[in-house]
Parts: sequence; C-alpha cells; structure tokens
Amino acid sequence: MSDANIENVMGNVPKLGFGLMRLPRVGDSDDIDVAQVKDMVDLFLSSGFTYFDTAFGYEGSEAATAEALVKRYPRDSYLLATKLPAWKAKTSEEAEQMFWTSLERTGAGYFDYFLLHNLGASRTRSFDDFGIWDFLAKQKQEGLIRNLGFSFHDKASLLDEVLQKHPEVDFVQLQINYADWENPMVESRACYETARRHNKPIVIMEPVKGGALTTLPAAAVAVLQEADPQASLASWAIRFVASLDGVITVLSGMSSIEQMRDNVSFMKDFSPLDEREREAIVKARAEIDKVPTVPCTSCGYCLPECPQNIAIPGIFEAVNNFLLYGNKRNCSFTYNWNTRFQGKGVASDCIECGACELVCTQHIAIIDELKRASALFEE
Repeated sequence: MSDANIENVMGNVPKLGFGLMRLPRVGDSDDIDVAQVKDMVDLFLSSGFTYFDTAFGYEGSEAATAEALVKRYPRDSYLLATKLPAWKAKTSEEAEQMFWTSLERTGAGYFDYFLLHNLGASRTRSFDDFGIWDFLAKQKQEGLIRNLGFSFHDKASLLDEVLQKHPEVDFVQLQINYADWENPMVESRACYETARRHNKPIVIMEPVKGGALTTLPAAAVAVLQEADPQASLASWAIRFVASLDGVITVLSGMSSIEQMRDNVSFMKDFSPLDEREREAIVKARAEIDKVPTVPCTSCGYCLPECPQNIAIPGIFEAVNNFLLYGNKRNCSFTYNWNTRFQGKGVASDCIECGACELVCTQHIAIIDELKRASALFEE
C-alpha cells in the first residue's frame, strides 16, 4: 500500500469516532431513543468529529443513523461506516443483499468506509464461499464504497493470513485496549503490530473493553487517579489507543449524552499520552493482572478432546472478564457470543469426562471452573 493511498484512507479524520452499537434506549424497552441520539450526533459534529460506525447486524442502528444523521446533515459533513456479516447468510444472494439493505436503511447514497464484518474463526470462510470480497470490490469500483476493509476478532496469525491473501484492503478494524495489550487470548498488541507490518491503517474498536475499563479493580483506579485525579477512567483507555501510530480513529460506543460529553471533553483537543501517563497505564495494568483469574492461554488443546463441543477458552474469557471488572451484563454477552452464537456447547453441557484436563497445558481444574461459569452465566 503506497504512502499516497495510506494518506487518502487516513484523511484528516479526528481521533474519536461514534460507535453506534450501544445506543440509548427508551426506558426499559428495546426501542432506540432517537431523540437522544440526535442530541448526541449534534454535539459530536459541533465538536469537530465526523466518523460514525454502524452495522447491518446492530438492531435498529442503521435506521436510527438515517433519522439522527443522514436526514439532518449534508452528506459531505460526515463519514459513515457500516459492515456486512456474510456468516449470517445462507446463500451468496442473501449475503449480497445485506449491502443493498444497509444502503437503503441508511439512505446515505454511499459509504465512506465499508467493512466485511467480524472475520475470525470459521466466520472468515463465509466471505470466500459467497464471493463477498469480489462483490464489494465491484461496489467500490462503482463508487458506492470509498474505502474497503474488515473488522477482526481473532489471533494475529490469522490476521496475517487474511492480509497476505487480501493485500488490496484499505484498512482494518481491530479490538485494542490497554488491558488486553499483552493478553494471549486477545493479542491486542500482536494484531496491531501485524496490521502495521502490512502497512494498513487501523480503526480501533472496544477501546474501553465494552465499558469494562470504567469499572477497574480499586488498586488500578488508585494508580490512575494518583497520576491525574481529574481524568475519567474512559479517558485513559481511549487516549491510550488514540496515541498509537497508524490509527484512523478510535470508536467509542457511547450510550448517553453524558458519555458523549466526557469523551468529547478530552478528545476535542487530543494530546497523546506522555511518558508519565504511559507509565501509569503500565502500573494500572499490573494491578489488573494481580486479580486471580483462570490461567487459560487459549491454546485450544482441550477443544478437540471435548465430546460436548464446549467452548472452554471462550467461557474462561467471560469468567475472567467478570472477575476483573465485575460487569456481569457485558460478560454474559461475551459468554453467549463465545458459546451459543458460535454453535458450541455451554458450561452446563459438561459430562465431567476429564478428557480436557488430561491435555491442559496449564493444569486447570476445568470441570470445576465450568461449574463456576455455569453458576455465573446460566442460573
């Protein structure tokens, strides 16, 4: 990818993007609070930010984007990204239709950034089987897509494979945050470095780890508050990733006008972390790492041994997130995503055969830990 192409993809995009996945709801209903979203969009744009990120699969989000943004502002005043999840389709025609549906729902006319949604594990194959790479390349040639990329949730080795196979992509979207920077189950740093090695600009998602980094262990909170008593916990997380080289923008899934005000306050005149602040992040991460968790490295040796097809590493990811951050709602989402949504077994499916424990490189009492997971997320 040439320097000129990189510059075109990067543009002059402000470092804060509006992630439209966790939009505010009306009371206890599932209905999106479009009136509040309009206020959030107004504040976001008036503060100088331009990048909006939605997806075909975010229930109600594309329609809300049309109402709160597209119908109210000139098309050249904002940048819009959305995503196509081919792995949810049964045929190539169904997968292709997702693009046209997104175009119709948003009414945007074209997409500034368009992504193949959530590559990783078995999901990656769907985009090949349905010819979606070529289909979207054609839409780019037709001017309906300005920049084509993909979002990714997996290990760095697979990211490297995809980028070797598809060097034509303009950018990648990665899950990166300071807590998972060295996490062997997430490989934030390794994925970031892989994208940089392939010379791909990066959009960052989940910088606050689904809100988890606003509910840190007390010792980690103390470290950050000592470094800057006025800074919100979210600001540390977002500024950490916004300070990385090669970043187009950082998506924050803001759910209220209050969250929007906070994010805008420290990103409007963004300044990268200085050395003292980076040291505080390292110390806070060390405090997070002290919390006793299941010592799973996600090697996967247990998976082929399990007769119940239980998603053991994915279950332990949810358990560890709960132990570290205490946000049960987000962790329950992770649990269900890693199990039922992937067509894999849940913790309570365990028949206690012990085959997994025989091959576990970390000598984890897997049966007992699965019982704990079942009690946490299934009862």
